[in-house]
Amino acid sequence: MRRLRPRLALPALLILSLVVIALAVPFLGLPNPVRQDIPNRLTGMAPGALLGRDEFGRDVLSRLLWGARISLFIAFTATTIAALAGTLLGLLGGWFRGMAEFLSIRLADVILCFPPILLALLVVTIMGPGVATLILMLSILYTPGFVRVAYGEVLSTRNQDFVTAMTALGATTPRILALTVLPNIASPLLVQYSLTLGAAIVVESGLSFLGLGVVPPTPSWGLMIRGARATMEQAPLLLLWPCLALTVTILAFNLLCDALRDAFDPKSAAGAGARPKPRLVDCLAPGLFPSRVDPGASLSVRGLTVEIDTKRGVIRPVDDVSFTIGAGETLAIVGESGSGKSVTVTGLMGLLPAAARPVAGEAVFEGHDLLRRSPDQLRALRGARLAMIPQDPMSSLNPVHKVGDQVVEAILAHRSITRPAARAEALALFRRVGIADPERRLDAWPHEMSGGMRQRVMIAMAIANRPALLIADEPTTALDVTMQAQILDLLADLRRETGSALIFITHSLGVVAEIADTVMVMYAGQVVEQGPVASVFAAPLHPYTAALLAAVPQDDAAPEPIPGAVPPPHQFPQGCRFAPRCGHALPPCGEAQPLRQFGNGREVRCARAGDLRFGRAAHDA
Repeated sequence: MRRLRPRLALPALLILSLVVIALAVPFLGLPNPVRQDIPNRLTGMAPGALLGRDEFGRDVLSRLLWGARISLFIAFTATTIAALAGTLLGLLGGWFRGMAEFLSIRLADVILCFPPILLALLVVTIMGPGVATLILMLSILYTPGFVRVAYGEVLSTRNQDFVTAMTALGATTPRILALTVLPNIASPLLVQYSLTLGAAIVVESGLSFLGLGVVPPTPSWGLMIRGARATMEQAPLLLLWPCLALTVTILAFNLLCDALRDAFDPKSAAGAGARPKPRLVDCLAPGLFPSRVDPGASLSVRGLTVEIDTKRGVIRPVDDVSFTIGAGETLAIVGESGSGKSVTVTGLMGLLPAAARPVAGEAVFEGHDLLRRSPDQLRALRGARLAMIPQDPMSSLNPVHKVGDQVVEAILAHRSITRPAARAEALALFRRVGIADPERRLDAWPHEMSGGMRQRVMIAMAIANRPALLIADEPTTALDVTMQAQILDLLADLRRETGSALIFITHSLGVVAEIADTVMVMYAGQVVEQGPVASVFAAPLHPYTAALLAAVPQDDAAPEPIPGAVPPPHQFPQGCRFAPRCGHALPPCGEAQPLRQFGNGREVRCARAGDLRFGRAAHDA
């Protein structure tokens, strides 16, 4: 916080002094701010009146301090009400969309249609002037600003990987909103609060000046400016004091809240160098229940089909996908980008976006169909029996929480243990996944760790509750070769120790050969081939599998690129979807092909699977 201290010191001191004085005004022994002394009106500074007397002989210093009390009370109360109401409406509208979005945004638009002065006239006409009227009017006036800020920030935050990660861990929607989304949108809301607070003080003073706010003889800075207007030539200092108080107060609030924004945002440049960094909250998810690994657990997927509504019509990025994985096994899913690998596993986890939906098939896990389980049932499974290691650890870790706290909450989300006990388990997990200096790393922020260390943290979160099925979505993509090897060795060790099944999504066939038992090759949303890794790699049956293997660099041969690209879902060809890129296509390939059994646990979707020879089979022939 060393960089922030100079920025915080002056405004904090000014505001603290002002607030303390405003609260202590009744106990300072000041003259009565409404008592008039007509014979001494407009007198200058004197021992009995340090700032002089106004047009009615009232003590200016007393009225200035009592006015601060009134102005700050109105501004703080109205701004806080507007912040709470507006943030809540923005959160609900941005997260749930639909009717909640329509009501919150349209309500804000209606209020914004009224100019502030006209709105003040309307409210004052209905309720009459006074402090309560000012608070109500200012609350209504400033709520739309918080609605729009919260709504916009939620829209940009809700699809972040760390929000998806918390959903995958089984956190409830209220906890995600309050303790994952809200901390990440707090900085702009804090800025909005500071701006609104200053604006509320100005508007209150302006309305009091116009006779629409505080009712005389109650002291107010606006009323003091109004009274001084008529006596500017005789006593110009009467106008200086309230204007100076307004200027210093507003400036101090803005400077203080800007500094606090940087201090509470670890992503900012000022906050990035500070240690320890302040945190907004300490927890993310509620406790549910403990979890044990069942050695007999397995996943059987049959005919999984996912549809998405688009402007071009309904598309099927995943079409008729089937596979089975048993306890302790590793299934690798390979294919080019756009083949449907990630959509397949997110569909199983119940993490598809709102526009996507599974329309056919079943996914039986531990005797229950995942595709037909309720959201609450899926949430209870995610992070406990089912867990996922995301592709990008930096975006999947919440930037406003320390990494140790995030692992602790992954444990508390599914087990009723104390936080100290959960922290002890998190420390043991850090040691298990090979994080150096785990005691210190527990209190590190995500940006303070390397990519490999962040990935190890994500693995620790995923295995915290000993899942029966672990899904790793390209967990080594952004890592160097050495770190990739370490992560792969770690996953292999964890699988052997826990008996968990592992679904591994990757582009690297070398990784598949190293860690997988079976491989499933996907292309354009369909499974084109699957079977034991050794037999598939030695003698691929589908031309696409052979093309992927040929594209891998070899010591004695240059890689052969695959011509063309995976078509987008709305342009999938009829029949075999690989036919336009295949050098072996014949007229029968223009017809859709089923996934056929081919012996020895092999399956292939190709009309010429019995005619073509690739790999070792072609060499032997």
